[in-house]
Amino acid sequence: MTDTTTDIRLVVLDMAGTTVADGGLVERAFAKAAAELGVREGTAEHAEHLAHVRATMGESKISVFRHLFGDEERARRANDAFEEAYGDLVDDGLIAPVPGAREAVEELLASGRAVVLTTGFARVTQDAILTALGWRDLVPLTLCPADAGGRGRPFPDMVLEAFVRTKAAEDVRQVAVVGDTSYDVLSGVRAGAGLVAGVRTGAHGDEQFRAAGATHVLDSVAGLPALLTGAR
Repeated sequence: MTDTTTDIRLVVLDMAGTTVADGGLVERAFAKAAAELGVREGTAEHAEHLAHVRATMGESKISVFRHLFGDEERARRANDAFEEAYGDLVDDGLIAPVPGAREAVEELLASGRAVVLTTGFARVTQDAILTALGWRDLVPLTLCPADAGGRGRPFPDMVLEAFVRTKAAEDVRQVAVVGDTSYDVLSGVRAGAGLVAGVRTGAHGDEQFRAAGATHVLDSVAGLPALLTGAR
């Protein structure tokens, strides 16, 4: 029987919180989006909304705003304000790679594995992050929810889109999915990935990862190459 840990052919990595350290920019950008819809900081409504944002880290942002603001027009206004605010913070240089993340990606690529970077953000924001980090040419394929028919995490669509587009694996069990939220983990589980790992560099922790079905929990994505080679 093949060891699924060392037979991984495709690695699907989340960005913010997993490969990218953004220092809580999601919450800062949310505050601006909420203000656009008249939800002021310091109010009970704002606190309730912020709690939902924290609980659903990793989910497609437009889906979060649809839940919070109801009708599509208000949700899109909030999402546009969020993406603009997050993009401004990125342009201000307030993000950085998670230590060892780029080296881990390069090591995975050098080992012959395909690597795809995914996000719950819109394409414009994903591209801004990649540009700010100098990662536009790091991997051949990056995906956002719109690239997978519009459904982000916790749906498995981006993982399966990566599987179909790269043709790097023969079986979904040869796919590894790694992220910092329970939604990342759940998307990997739903896709049938052979390895689904939570990392402790972002929004959620061990208990949430295990509850969502993680097969592994890592301190950081930097430890992933060693796991896949059987060195740990």
